Amino acid sequence: MEGLPTTTQAERRWRSKNLQTSKPSLVMAFFSCVAWLYVAGRLWQDAENRTLLSNLLKKNIEQRPKVLTVEDKLMVLGCKDLERRIVEVEMDLTLAKSQGYLKHQLRQSESSSEQKLLAVIGVYTGFGSHLKRNTFRGSWMPKGDALKKLEERGVVIRFVIGRSANRGDSLDRNIDEENRKTKDFLILEGHEEAQEELPKKVKLFFSTAVQNWDAEFYIKVDDNIDIDLEGLIGLLERRRGQDSAYIGCMKSGEVVAEDYFRHASGSLLILTKNLARYININSASLKTYAHDDISVGSWIMGVQATYIDDNRLCCSSIRQDKVCSEA
Repeated sequence: MEGLPTTTQAERRWRSKNLQTSKPSLVMAFFSCVAWLYVAGRLWQDAENRTLLSNLLKKNIEQRPKVLTVEDKLMVLGCKDLERRIVEVEMDLTLAKSQGYLKHQLRQSESSSEQKLLAVIGVYTGFGSHLKRNTFRGSWMPKGDALKKLEERGVVIRFVIGRSANRGDSLDRNIDEENRKTKDFLILEGHEEAQEELPKKVKLFFSTAVQNWDAEFYIKVDDNIDIDLEGLIGLLERRRGQDSAYIGCMKSGEVVAEDYFRHASGSLLILTKNLARYININSASLKTYAHDDISVGSWIMGVQATYIDDNRLCCSSIRQDKVCSEA
């Protein structure tokens, strides 16, 4: 009887010891599970990242330019050569248009050859130049019936002017009224008359004149120039039939503290019909500069023109046989 309690106490001590040793095991098992879940999550995330990187690499490989073969390079060079040839053909076409080589333009020229004029002379004027215009009409420029007879000889003279900034105002009405009496104006409806717009005015003058009249020569004259009309007509008669002629008192060098290319003085400059037609055809793309004479010179550089420097057209010179002079 005394041994039984002893055995029971031993069993209790063993059970207590087992309980004490199982608690750390449970804690270790718990942390092992957490660690396993963490590692599994990282592995899954790494696998997903590897898949994403693999897809990006595939896309980059697909977008990467391939190595050009010799055939590819030849194809590229051929395209560039074709592009260059297209540009050259377009330039040749523009030049052909300016020289009247297109069929419909040739037929138009041939059909009107009997009525072809010698020259169209455009005299620049402004809204405040009424007295100066009357002075010209009483000196070198014919008026009335004499103006009509001059046109029968093949020479048209017109005062060239644009429109007022305030379209339809008293300035425009006065010009319209004067033109009804004298019939010697070329009014540029699409041009706003202003000193700073002179380069655009000369472009529109040549474009309008070549559309309205079929002539050998088109001449721009400043409003401070007197003309020896018979001397000018004789000069033009001797050059009749000459294409691509850019005629005037040629100058180059320093203009307003800058260097410019060779060009005819703006006081009086002459273009043959094909050059005036070239300006008309390409007017939208022709750049203007600060001065009208320089602008014309820049446009003529784009074609194969013949530059004719005639000292008789130097209006400020002291030559006795000059055909123009400063008024």
